[in-house]
Amino acid sequence: MSDSGRAEAGGGEGGLAPAGTAELFVFTRQAAREADRLAAEQYGMPTLLLMENAAFHLAGVAVHLTKDAVPARVMIFCGPGNNGGDGLALARHLHNAGCAVEIMLAAPADGYAGDAAVNLGIAQRMGIPMVRLAEEQPAEVGRTVDRFGPPDLVVDALLGTGLSSPVREPLAGLIGWINELGRKGATVLAVDIPSGLDCDTGEPLGVAVQAGVTVSFLGLKKGFGSLTAQGYIGEVIVAGIGVPRELVEKLGTRLGGHEQPDRPEDARHEPHRAPPPRRGRPEDE
Repeated sequence: MSDSGRAEAGGGEGGLAPAGTAELFVFTRQAAREADRLAAEQYGMPTLLLMENAAFHLAGVAVHLTKDAVPARVMIFCGPGNNGGDGLALARHLHNAGCAVEIMLAAPADGYAGDAAVNLGIAQRMGIPMVRLAEEQPAEVGRTVDRFGPPDLVVDALLGTGLSSPVREPLAGLIGWINELGRKGATVLAVDIPSGLDCDTGEPLGVAVQAGVTVSFLGLKKGFGSLTAQGYIGEVIVAGIGVPRELVEKLGTRLGGHEQPDRPEDARHEPHRAPPPRRGRPEDE
């Protein structure tokens, strides 16, 4: 992690362990994917439930980050996969909390499927403002910012841990916009992993979001331990989404003493107990 990075002590799956007893686990891309699949297949947990748990805890972090802004202006960039579904569910929670929310759709509405489509439909019925971004030239972002006003928080829910090839347009352009809004003063919150960052190596796949805070579901991602990743992940909060502990222990690699593996000594930090916890999950490109 970067110099500001910290790990949520109680942030493993569930997030309810007594202080000092929670363990942190590291997950590869494949392990995170398996955790989701087996939670559904072996334990009968609906994936929509996991997404809702994720969004609820993520909303707690977002509210914490914007507590000084009334009302907080939040711009949420949503890809068509599960990561975008988290962002769409988050939009609902933040809207209910009184935030001014603008959803930035990275794909046509009919390009969203499964749980992401369910949450998109709910957001549409609630009348939450949303913008369909241009396919190749997302100049609409600039026009939306002019109308909406400078956001206090920008949420990166474009791409998740499933990404393994270079980011293509229009997503590459949207990542550029997120980073630009961050440079202009907005806090950038990444959902699970900064979009464009390789889950296993921590290297950017062409371009990647430079987050101020990353809420990592399930556990830490293997790539977060790389030196390169420190320029992208910001402060890391690990949060649970309800995946059974047995799966977490089976598929993850346990960390001793909550320290990050293969990390420079000066980049290790004591556990952090600020915003609420939440889960981790693989993502479609």
